[in-house]
Amino acid sequence: MARVQKPPKGRLIVSIIYSSLDGLADALKLLEKQFGRVQCETMELPYASRKYAEEMGDELQRRFYSFEKAVERDKLPEIKAICHKIEKQLGDLVHDYAFRTANIDPGVVTPDNVVMASHREFNQRIYLRDGVFAELALVYSRGRFVRLPWTPTDFCAGEAIEFFERVRESFEMVPETADAEV
Repeated sequence: MARVQKPPKGRLIVSIIYSSLDGLADALKLLEKQFGRVQCETMELPYASRKYAEEMGDELQRRFYSFEKAVERDKLPEIKAICHKIEKQLGDLVHDYAFRTANIDPGVVTPDNVVMASHREFNQRIYLRDGVFAELALVYSRGRFVRLPWTPTDFCAGEAIEFFERVRESFEMVPETADAEV
């Protein structure tokens, strides 16, 4: 019989999509207040979709950030709720709808993968709880992060992959032991 395992902690990351540096700075300040200091970040990456153009404007950018403290993987729904609250806090409320200045999606990086949280259901997402779905965005295979058919293209840009690899390297990896010769 298999034993119930509690997986090791992962590294919290956030993807922030924004149209102005002011919106990014405001979001980052509130995120650091909630989750602690930033460990590493990317430069600006052009956001590859027009999905949020009507709400947030044209020429959106994306940045990824990781935080120093490791998190329990099952805390992703609570973390998503905090990020959603920050989005609303920074947005402009018009008739009960917040036009966001920043779109903040949290995720967890482990030595094996990158999992992102969303409030939207799609066929490749698994429901966790409290309106939060998890999506396996990248897997670590053969020494590198590999995209899946649904992985957004900007997750695969050189700068983004380098970021995910830096975050992965921040884990204390247990060295493999050589098999004893018989």
